[in-house]
Amino acid sequence: MYRQQDLDLLLEKGISPDQIDTQLNQFSSGFPFLPIEAAASVKKGIMRVNKEDEEIYLNAWLEYLKSDKTVTKFVPASGAASRMFKDLYSFLEAGYDVPTTTSEQAFFSNIQQFAFFVLLDETCKDLFRKGAVALCEEGRYKDVVMALLHPEGLDYGNLPKGLLLFHTYPEGNRTPVGEHLSEGTLYAKNAEGRVNVHFTVSEEHRELFELLVAARKLSYQIKLGATFKVSYSIQKPGTDTIAVDMNNEPFREEDGTLLFRPGGHGALIENLNDINSNIIFIKNIDNVVPDRLKEEEARYKKLLAGVLVTTQQRAFGYLKKLEAGEVHRDELAEMLAFTENKLTISHPQKFDSDASLKEYLKRKLDRPFRVCGMVKNVGEPGGGPFITVNPDGTASLQILESSQIDKNDPKATDAFNNGSHFNPVDLVCGVKCYQGNKFDLTKFVDPNTGFITHKSKNGKELKALELPGLWNGAMSDWNTIFVEVPVTTFNPVKTVNDLLRPEHQ
Repeated sequence: MYRQQDLDLLLEKGISPDQIDTQLNQFSSGFPFLPIEAAASVKKGIMRVNKEDEEIYLNAWLEYLKSDKTVTKFVPASGAASRMFKDLYSFLEAGYDVPTTTSEQAFFSNIQQFAFFVLLDETCKDLFRKGAVALCEEGRYKDVVMALLHPEGLDYGNLPKGLLLFHTYPEGNRTPVGEHLSEGTLYAKNAEGRVNVHFTVSEEHRELFELLVAARKLSYQIKLGATFKVSYSIQKPGTDTIAVDMNNEPFREEDGTLLFRPGGHGALIENLNDINSNIIFIKNIDNVVPDRLKEEEARYKKLLAGVLVTTQQRAFGYLKKLEAGEVHRDELAEMLAFTENKLTISHPQKFDSDASLKEYLKRKLDRPFRVCGMVKNVGEPGGGPFITVNPDGTASLQILESSQIDKNDPKATDAFNNGSHFNPVDLVCGVKCYQGNKFDLTKFVDPNTGFITHKSKNGKELKALELPGLWNGAMSDWNTIFVEVPVTTFNPVKTVNDLLRPEHQ
């Protein structure tokens, strides 16, 4: 089945033929849908923290930052920004030259409000000897778009979002990279004043990230009173997945080589696993706000972290008691209640002995912890919080995407369509065990939670395999807590016109 060039390519990527066989079988068999008990809600599965408890959690996090424990801010930043400019690309290909759609008109009517306008204006002058506004007045709108998106201009259509200018400041406009560094000082700065920030980037853009950080880091450190330790990693080639044709046979390029595609953000569990920190914050690259809104947003990051460390420390205490072996029956009942009420894990059967209960408690408590912010559903796209049945028969909290919902199951579709909250990708993770050792996070992935998408290459249809999502199946076997946070903490930039929203001005 495999040609020598196939084996050479697999060796280069660090992928075994057995892995490919498994992926080909997954294309044929598909992935099972997760059985859903219910959408998580404030009544069950989502914490709504009152003001008194909020202060307790905030103080707990501030005390934690004074310890010798390490904290890292992890930012997936490798995605290209091309989808941000989908409407502008459509305008370039349209048979008309004057902005017609609402999106096009909004962009050009407010063009001077974008943080990248000064650079765009200078680029237009370099390319066309006239500024952006002058070109628009002459009806040369497409020249302006070319200057923004194409390689001979700013190349914003090919750069990752992290490198685009998002927000305007008197001292110099700022990219999402700069905003994440600034934000990190508000909730991830340790007692020595250091902030650890890790970006996952593509190989082709790594140098650009490094140059940007090198150019700006000193000024940020002086302004913010912090030092930054910035690190980078690239999605590992071994996490790429094979593509197939519509008959589930390996898709081959015109030269006969196998086609591999990135395995999606779930591949980043490998990158996350390489970070040797006690606590790791995860937040998407485009979910940033200007400084005037950061304090309020950071308050809720500290709240999530406070919930994490207090809950984790309680679990650590239970595990130490279980390890010592002297646990009374009422203490076992307390521990079981903790898993049911605090961690929202339900066990379908009664335990036939104290020994089996102890084994169960050790297994459930001695796992990575994550606390996930959840915002009220306001119609934004994205996954949501659910209570689902796990492979071991227990039920627990999971984040599911629409592709993981069985559209033929009325109960599942009703739960997904009527869920009260959705996932803004706002996580705080505890990845070390009660003995201080780092968990191997790859051991807590549910491999049956991947999904298949339809793509095309050179005009030919193909199927692509996405690995279990980073905050979905890749964290399936973690202890999970959902906490309600306000929608004001969710400010993603999915289209360029999102930068015109008040929270980004």
